[in-house]
Amino acid sequence: MSSGPRRRLDPAQRRAEILAAARRCFGAGSYSSVSTSDIAAAAGVARPLINHYFGGKRELYLEVVRQMTIVPAPVVDALPDGPPRLRLEVGIDRWIDVVERNRDAWLTVIDAAHDPEVERIMREADEIAADRVLAAAQLPENGHPQLRAMIRAYGGMLRAASREWLVRGTLERAELRAFLVESLVQLLETTYPAVLAQQTSATG
Repeated sequence: MSSGPRRRLDPAQRRAEILAAARRCFGAGSYSSVSTSDIAAAAGVARPLINHYFGGKRELYLEVVRQMTIVPAPVVDALPDGPPRLRLEVGIDRWIDVVERNRDAWLTVIDAAHDPEVERIMREADEIAADRVLAAAQLPENGHPQLRAMIRAYGGMLRAASREWLVRGTLERAELRAFLVESLVQLLETTYPAVLAQQTSATG
């Protein structure tokens, strides 16, 4: 821990600082190998502050999982005005930026999907991601169960493709971006209408 004077931060800033330190620590080691003392030292705070803000190591870890998987509403609110494709491109660019900045923490979270609580958060994240994609594409969030299912499936592909980029190195960043953008646009503009047409034909 730093021996210098502790900076005076408001609670939201202090909480964000602890979360940033936790992302670094959990990204560098396994959940079991990281202690609250490690995180406190990385954040430059006293260990009791971890419990004060988060309740303990497990709760802090799950908050990191949420931060790495759930797309916050302000991301969509900040998208530029314009056609859906432009908004989707900007959203995907920003998502790739986040994953690149937090590479190790993101991979740690994705690789922990067998944990029941992490799995539950990731299911929640998939539902929220469907809302965000529909909002970015300027489509209503309700009344599209098949489309939501396809977007959730796209989320699984997005994670797999991102691992190809980050771990295997089989895709460059620009190639990943093109793949994600074109796949999502194709899903919204071609695949989903084709599925609806098939459904109409089958019930007609």
